Amino acid sequence: MGIFDTFSQLRIFLKNIDLAAVNRLAQKVDLNKLMGAVSKMSDEDLSKMLKMMQAGAGRKKTPPAVNGDFYELTRTLTPEDREIQMKVRNFMETEIKPIANDYWNKAHFPMHIIPLMAKLDICGLTYKGYGCAGRSSLLEGFIAMEMARIDSSISTFFGVHSGLAMGSIYLCGSEEQKQYWLPMMQRMEIIGAFGLTEPEVGSAAAGGLTTTCQRVGDEWILNGQKKWIGNATFSDITIIWARNPADNQVKGFIVRKDNPGFKAVKMEDKMALRSVQNAVITLTDCKVSESDRLQNANSFKDTANVLRMTRAGVAWQAVGCGRGAYELALKYTLERKQFGRPIASFQLVQDLLVTMLGDLTAMQTMVYRLSQLTDEGEITDEHASLAKVFCTLRMRSIVDHARELFGGNGILLEYDIARFVADAEAIYSYEGTKEINSLIVGRAITGESAFV
Repeated sequence: MGIFDTFSQLRIFLKNIDLAAVNRLAQKVDLNKLMGAVSKMSDEDLSKMLKMMQAGAGRKKTPPAVNGDFYELTRTLTPEDREIQMKVRNFMETEIKPIANDYWNKAHFPMHIIPLMAKLDICGLTYKGYGCAGRSSLLEGFIAMEMARIDSSISTFFGVHSGLAMGSIYLCGSEEQKQYWLPMMQRMEIIGAFGLTEPEVGSAAAGGLTTTCQRVGDEWILNGQKKWIGNATFSDITIIWARNPADNQVKGFIVRKDNPGFKAVKMEDKMALRSVQNAVITLTDCKVSESDRLQNANSFKDTANVLRMTRAGVAWQAVGCGRGAYELALKYTLERKQFGRPIASFQLVQDLLVTMLGDLTAMQTMVYRLSQLTDEGEITDEHASLAKVFCTLRMRSIVDHARELFGGNGILLEYDIARFVADAEAIYSYEGTKEINSLIVGRAITGESAFV
């Protein structure tokens, strides 16, 4: 009996032949020898081969789910925390993702999302009392990651309000100030901003603030400027840090938007976090009552307590930005076809994806442990600084590789990745530069201060 005992089998065989594949095969093997080998196969083996060909022809390959949590760290959350995380994810994917590019491109903030975000009930998540939930820093980190995974501008807005502004009052305010401000801020009825950086003072804020505060009776008079102050164009209150010449110590103030002498002007033409409304604040004999001075903010050490807490959040934000870029790139490589197949099937593409995933997984496990240290009350400045340094560096690498995988499409806003590349540059710089955070860690591990 020949290779095919019926015309039916022959018809099935020819129907399943991929001529393009045969052509590629002919360039690599001797088809005459191959057919000769086939002719010597038993009827049983030929029947098995035909069944395999038929099954393969009718089966469409389904790629694995796109998931940047390769070590499944989310599984360690409690069911209740997992529910909150997924609630935030759904909000970001349904309410923010469809509008993110448009608002980013116009450099506008989507004000209409504030009451929608308020319904998530996640502001001041780790604070105890005052309408706050008193939940873990680990959950707070996952939420920061979920926001930045879709839009770092929204993550930054939230971090300024819930972390820096609310955190300043929570850590440095009197009991009366906490009772008055925090519940309203938790419900997002009042939006906060945080004013530390100045036009000429960034990294040197610990000892070089030029904004001054002088007490006159029951009021304080503030003079100076602040720069890069997120949310400040529309915030109801701004936490202003100023130096008192009388004792040369830094003090904090709750400055209301209608305080005499307070003026906030939007900064234009940013290349990153364009939806965040950064402002230059000018304080001209700005009068603030003693009752609005943060009663437990008496030196820069108190300011540093706030920054230590929020710096960990920025590390999580870097994880979110990196994860969003990785997942966008992976999805694109599975859909984009060149040379007749998805580019995800090429070796060099897979190598880049694995490099990105390795960096992302290292970042995730680092911030996971950082949040555990926070919840244990063991976090230090150097812990937070190392996470900020490492995670923002790896984030930049991930978004760079992601843009590379998009090819020319990577510079088009419609593919999202260009926004991630730009926003990564801002995350890399704020809450302490790489160099300053490196020196904080260096001082801890050597016992020698290299600050000048």
